[in-house]
Amino acid sequence: MIEAKYISKFFSDTMVLNSISVKFEKGRNNLIIGRSGAGKTVLLKCLVGLHEVDDGYIDFDGRDFSHMNRKNRKEIRKEMGMLFQGGALFDSFSVEENVMFPLNMFTQMSEEEKLDRVNLVLKRVNLVNANHLMPGELSGGMIKRVAIARAISNSPKYLFCDEPNSGLDPNTADVIDELIAEITEEYNIVTIVNSHDMNSVLKIGDHIIFIHEGKVAWQGNRDEILSSDNELLNDFVFSTELTKRLKRKK
Repeated sequence: MIEAKYISKFFSDTMVLNSISVKFEKGRNNLIIGRSGAGKTVLLKCLVGLHEVDDGYIDFDGRDFSHMNRKNRKEIRKEMGMLFQGGALFDSFSVEENVMFPLNMFTQMSEEEKLDRVNLVLKRVNLVNANHLMPGELSGGMIKRVAIARAISNSPKYLFCDEPNSGLDPNTADVIDELIAEITEEYNIVTIVNSHDMNSVLKIGDHIIFIHEGKVAWQGNRDEILSSDNELLNDFVFSTELTKRLKRKK
């Protein structure tokens, strides 16, 4: 489990996160939603240590990440997988080299062991025999699947996904949603997804955190979100045509 306790974050004199407390449990798809500028991306970056919190702390399974020294933080970072917006593959690396990158950085595996692991995770994301393709030869959906394979290559306990469906068509986005949900359940990991996509929220949102102006304004699941009486949440959720239709059906 990851737990944020009363975390706040300032940039100059502007408070971006205001005393946020939230828990992210393993085996569940935890989705962070909110309008642009609400603070959800800053929250995700604080959770992975790209931003330092100014108040409060972040706990990884009983380990106070916020107040750790650099060496101890590195040990927790070995347990993280990260799916960046756009995939963020290395253009000059093949698929195999991209997926192997975390193994080279964080493990002492032999070359044979690393290759076995790469082939295993590529098979898991349905990209068998794609090892020697270059990023420029891949579709948008394939890029995301390679990025997922890289994120899980080191058998992480914690998976962070930043807008995983950005730039994808609806059918491909569904495939990525299903893959993230399957991996979360299969590996029993803590998965945190930062998303604007209400399709994803309604499909895989086991635990949804709605951020508004730097605060947690609502928490619940995909079954509760459409019947909530939270006005701020409703203004956000029912601004999309999909959720308007679902609301009318209810």
